[in-house]
Amino acid sequence: MLFSSMLFIWIFLPIVLLTNFILGRLPLKYKQRIKLKNRFLLAASLVFYAWGGLYYLALMIAVIAINYFGGLWLQEIKVKRNKAWTLVLILATNLGLLFYFKYFNLVVSTIEAIRKMEAGGLGLKEVVLPIGISFYIFQAMSYVIDLYLGKTEVQRNVFDFGLYVALFPQLIAGPIVQYKDIERQLYHRKGNPEMVAEGIKRFCYGLAKKVIIANILGETVDRIWESNLTRVGIGTALLATVAYTLQIYYDFSGYSDMAIGLGKMLGFSFKENFNLPYLSTSIREFWRRWHISLSSWFREYVYIPLGGSRAGAFRTYLNLFIVFLLTGIWHGANYTFFFWGMYYALFIILERAFYGKFLEKHRWFGHIYAILIVSVGWIFFRADSFTDALTFLKGFVRFKAETYSYLQFVSFKTFMALILGILLCGPVQTWVGKFYEKVKTKALFQFGDVLVQMALLLVCICALTKGTYNPFIYFQF
Repeated sequence: MLFSSMLFIWIFLPIVLLTNFILGRLPLKYKQRIKLKNRFLLAASLVFYAWGGLYYLALMIAVIAINYFGGLWLQEIKVKRNKAWTLVLILATNLGLLFYFKYFNLVVSTIEAIRKMEAGGLGLKEVVLPIGISFYIFQAMSYVIDLYLGKTEVQRNVFDFGLYVALFPQLIAGPIVQYKDIERQLYHRKGNPEMVAEGIKRFCYGLAKKVIIANILGETVDRIWESNLTRVGIGTALLATVAYTLQIYYDFSGYSDMAIGLGKMLGFSFKENFNLPYLSTSIREFWRRWHISLSSWFREYVYIPLGGSRAGAFRTYLNLFIVFLLTGIWHGANYTFFFWGMYYALFIILERAFYGKFLEKHRWFGHIYAILIVSVGWIFFRADSFTDALTFLKGFVRFKAETYSYLQFVSFKTFMALILGILLCGPVQTWVGKFYEKVKTKALFQFGDVLVQMALLLVCICALTKGTYNPFIYFQF
C-alpha cells in the first residue's frame, strides 16, 4: 500500500486516525488508553504491510520474534563473553535473512555468469524481495545492539516491540528509527491539535513533492533510460541526469516527510531524514544531509566500533571505505550499487586526506564540485548494469546526428517540474528563510499556508486519479 494511493488516503488513513482519536478519548486510565492505541496501531500496521502479501508479513513477524526473544536472552546472560557471542548469533541471523532475500539472486546469477550458463541454468527459483526488509531489519538490529551496550532497557512486551518494528509510517522506506529514540513515546505521547496540524502539513507537502515533482520527472527519466542508450546525446544525457537527481531527492524526501507527518498525527516524533543535501559543498557534508538515519546508523554501529578516526590515517580511510562499501551493498543487489558505495568512499577519503579544507574555504567551488560528483553517482545508481551506465556516460561526448533530441522527452509539465525541483531543493529556502521565521506565527500567513496545503492535496488527488505512474524508488531497498 502506497502513501500516495487513493486506498491509503481515503480509507486506511482516515480509519486509523479516527480510531486512534476515539481510543485516546475513552473514559479509562492513561495507561489503558495508550495500551489500546498501541495494540490497534500494531494491528493496523500489520494490515498495511500484509497488503503486499502474507508472505511478506510472515517474514516481518519472524524478524520481530528473533529480535524480541534475542533481547530477552541477552538480558539474562551475565558473562560478558557469552553475551557477545549471543549478540553475534542474533545479528548473524538477521543478516542471514537479509542476505538470502536480498542477495541470493545476485549470487546465483554471478555463478551462472562465471560458469557461462544461461540465466536460470542452475535451476534455482528466484527469491522475491520483501518490501522494506533492509529498513526494518536494521531497526531491529539497532535494538539488540543498544541492549548489549546498555544504551536501552529490554522490552518485555512482545506487542510493543512489534509496534516499534512494524509501525506503518516508517515501516517500508524509513526513516530508520532507533529503539532508544522511540522507547518513551511508546508509553508517553500526547497528540495535541498543533502536532496533528504540523503532521498534516508535512504529509501534504511530502505528497506534493512525490506526485507533482518526482512522478513527473520520473516518467521522463524512465523514457530516456528505456530508449536506445547508444542514441543518447549530450542534451538528452544532461536532461536525464538532472531530472533523476531531482526525482530521487523529491521521491525519497517526500516519502520521509509523509512518514514524519503521519507519525506526528499519531503522536510520534521521528528524527529528520534530509536537510537540503543539494546545498552541500563537499561529499562529506552531503552524507550528513542525505538519508541521515542511514548515515547515523552506519556511523554508530559500524564506523565507530571499527575504530572511527582514532587509530591513525590509514585505519580511518579503511573504516570509511568499509562503511561506504556496506552503504552501497545495503542499497541493492547489483554490482552498480557496490561501485556506487566505493565511488563515494573514494571522494570521502580524498577530501579527508587532501582537499577538504580547500572546499571549506571556497564554498561556491565546493558546491559545484559536490553537485557534479553526486549527479554522476546517480547515473550508476539508476543504471541496471555497468554497460548501461558507461553507454549513458558516453552520451555526454556523443554529438552524432542520429542522437535523440532532448526536446522529444520534454513536455510543459516536465519543464515546470524541473524549474520547481531546482528552486525548491535549497535555493528558495535559503533566500526566504529569514522572512519565513518572521511571518510563520502570523495568523494571515498560517491561513494562507492551510489554503496552500488544501490546494496541493487537491492537485495530488487529481493527478493520482488520472495517472498510473506512481512508484517509490526506495521501496526496492
